[in-house]
Amino acid sequence: MPDQPNILVVGSVNMDLVVRCAAMPAPGETVLGDAFCTSPGGKGANQAVAAARLGARCTLIGRVGDDAFGRELLDNLTSEDVDCEHVLPTPEARTGAATIVVDGNGDNAIVVAGGANRSVTPDDLFTRAELFAAADVVLLQLELTLPTVRAAIDLARRHGCRTVLDPAPAPCRPAPGLYDVDVLTPNAQEAEALTGVPTGDQRANKNVASELIALGAKAVALKLAGRGSLVVCADGEMARLGAYKVTVTDTTAAGDAFTAALGVSLARGSTLRVAARYANAAGALACTRIGAQAAMPTADEVAMLMADQTPEP
Repeated sequence: MPDQPNILVVGSVNMDLVVRCAAMPAPGETVLGDAFCTSPGGKGANQAVAAARLGARCTLIGRVGDDAFGRELLDNLTSEDVDCEHVLPTPEARTGAATIVVDGNGDNAIVVAGGANRSVTPDDLFTRAELFAAADVVLLQLELTLPTVRAAIDLARRHGCRTVLDPAPAPCRPAPGLYDVDVLTPNAQEAEALTGVPTGDQRANKNVASELIALGAKAVALKLAGRGSLVVCADGEMARLGAYKVTVTDTTAAGDAFTAALGVSLARGSTLRVAARYANAAGALACTRIGAQAAMPTADEVAMLMADQTPEP
């Protein structure tokens, strides 16, 4: 594989509306926030920026509204060396937006209004099949419509490139064919939602991962936040990979950093175990900064953290 792999992201582009507060409000409660900001986001765009900062050539397929948010987001992606030729302005829809509340521990709660992201269609992908043919790895999430994600999986398989799916937000009912990917990267809550099986200790986590493999995935990299990750493959291989220790400021896009780093490392020829360790480091670094795309680490930063720390197994 080339040192600069070719990553294709099919995914969402959002403007994040971020409020920081001491504690999450309970239902019906109003709390005072400490700060408000707008920040480029969307799981697809986050993954694209992360992949580019980690040294990949990255192309993004998506849609934004023909509005101020859309123009600002495209300018930002271009400044991050993401190829945005295939991010289409959509006059009939507003740019996607996410309202994010971040508490004093750095944990977050997110509500997404899909907007133009819901207008990305399978035809948008079929007419760009050459991008799949050129890609080493295709990164996917679930902020687009499920038929569009399925079409991306089918095209990637047809053109022989690997697929990595972050199944977030997790669908509320089973979605046949959606998990026929090379690697599935849920967090614990998403894995429970997808399978109905609780996570917990290593045995429980392995059981959940095995359930996801039974749904079609060749492998699962289960994100366990401050406990690292667990890799389980269809052939029975399993590896528990410890977390890198950092000071957590904001966890908003840590999962996107993890998934992008996993894809970039796989595209460079790493084993899944090695790629997951690299992804753990990228995800940890993303927690040390405020925001989504602004928090994505560079390849040098990931290498430095990995050189400085040896996580507990």
